[in-house]
Amino acid sequence: MKPLAALLTLAALPVLAAEPTLYGRYEYVALGELNRTFKAKLDTGALTTSLSARNIRRFSRDGEEWVRFRLDVREADDTFYEFPVSRISRIKSRSEEDEEASDEAARRPVIALKACLDGVSRVIEVNLADRSRFNYPLLIGSRALVAFDAAVDPARRFTARKPRCD
Repeated sequence: MKPLAALLTLAALPVLAAEPTLYGRYEYVALGELNRTFKAKLDTGALTTSLSARNIRRFSRDGEEWVRFRLDVREADDTFYEFPVSRISRIKSRSEEDEEASDEAARRPVIALKACLDGVSRVIEVNLADRSRFNYPLLIGSRALVAFDAAVDPARRFTARKPRCD
C-alpha cells in the first residue's frame, strides 16, 4: 500500500515547468548579421518581428528571391544589406476589415536573422518595413518572444543587459 500512497502523492504535486524570463516592454536586442544593437519594443500584440528599413528592393539571384535594403535608423550609413527572402508576409492593419483587401504596401519581405536578447540568441524571422514614424526601429513580435521563452512586464523598461551576438 505504501508504494501506491507515494505514487498518489507524486501525482498530486504541481508540474514543474520552466518559468519564462521576464523582460521589460523595451529592451536592447542585437541583430548579429547586421552587427548592430537596437532599442526594441517587445510587443505581445504583434505576431511578427519588424525592422525599420528603406530602399527595400526584391531581386532574383541564382533562381532564388533576395532582398536588398538600407537600415532606417539613427546613425545608419549608406550600407546596403542583402539577404535571401524566407517568405513574404501580409500584414493586416488594425483598421482593415476586408480579409480580401490586397494592399501591396502590406506585403513585406521576411528574412531570417540571428537575434540576441540578454544572454540568449535565436534565429528569428524579421519583416522589413518603414518604421521611421515609430520611436523604436525594431519591434519584437510574439513569435520571437516565444522563441526566447520571454514574458513581458509592460511596467518595466531595459531590464536585461546589453546583448552581443558573437
